[in-house]
Amino acid sequence: MSAIIFPGQGSQYLNMSMDFNDNFDVARNLFQEIEDITKINIRQIIRENPSDKLNQTNYTQISIFSASMAIYKSLLNEFGIEFLKPMFFLGHSLGEYSALVASNFINTADAAILIKKRGELMHSSIEPNVSGMAAIIGKNSDFVDDLIKKNNLKIVIANDNSPLQVVVSGLIRDIISSEQIFTQNGVKKYIKLNVSAAFHSNIMTDAQNKLINEIDKINFNTSNFSIISNYDSKINSNIDSIIYALKNQMANRVKWTDSIKKLEETEVTQIIEIGPGKVLSGLISRITKKFDIKSIDKIEDLKKFN
Repeated sequence: MSAIIFPGQGSQYLNMSMDFNDNFDVARNLFQEIEDITKINIRQIIRENPSDKLNQTNYTQISIFSASMAIYKSLLNEFGIEFLKPMFFLGHSLGEYSALVASNFINTADAAILIKKRGELMHSSIEPNVSGMAAIIGKNSDFVDDLIKKNNLKIVIANDNSPLQVVVSGLIRDIISSEQIFTQNGVKKYIKLNVSAAFHSNIMTDAQNKLINEIDKINFNTSNFSIISNYDSKINSNIDSIIYALKNQMANRVKWTDSIKKLEETEVTQIIEIGPGKVLSGLISRITKKFDIKSIDKIEDLKKFN
């Protein structure tokens, strides 16, 4: 049995998934459908990156989602769902929306509308360069949480990515002033990230509340599959539980380490990462050695299934 996973913001790169668009009708049709719905020329952004739009949250998220789903649809077209044997779907932050579409809980059109709105809300949630994020390398979330509490730091954990990588969010001044505390306490690296705001923190609360109104407009379907949600790292197949977790995702911690540990308790032996980059595969290899991990990013990666 397998789990299929999808990446989030930060995995984007120029020309991602365009080899699938150029070689598979199903990928081309997927891009066209999303472009028609969102009125965004996503393929132009991916191919040409005009005005650096590919790295602007309000365009990044819909671009990564489109790229991920184009690859997934191509993979299904080539091998079929029975060959992949998925048991669970999950994604990192934005990737959870891809997981919900792939597992048939939401249709592509509704997800595209939600993700466009999500990107716009996150992009405009706070004045640029007022809040931000930093990656802490070499310590786990318990260590980081303890240090934050002991020193009354005004930052929070945004992403618990692995036992060796934690991302924190907060106001820029707090991100900067916290650095010395961490470097003096054995952190290997403290890297300020190039993001527009403090994602997955209470700074996103207003944006999250606005997105909740949009989520309430969407029709969720029953599915034979299950999701492992970022918000609670639980296996969810109940629609109400999935919606509750999704509504609380934007302003709360991404529990990626716990989500993968939850997978360890299941019958899954293989993880398939679908979408641009191989970030999640790298993180998982630092969490556990249990799974055979495959990353599908380019057409040549399809040979991994032959």
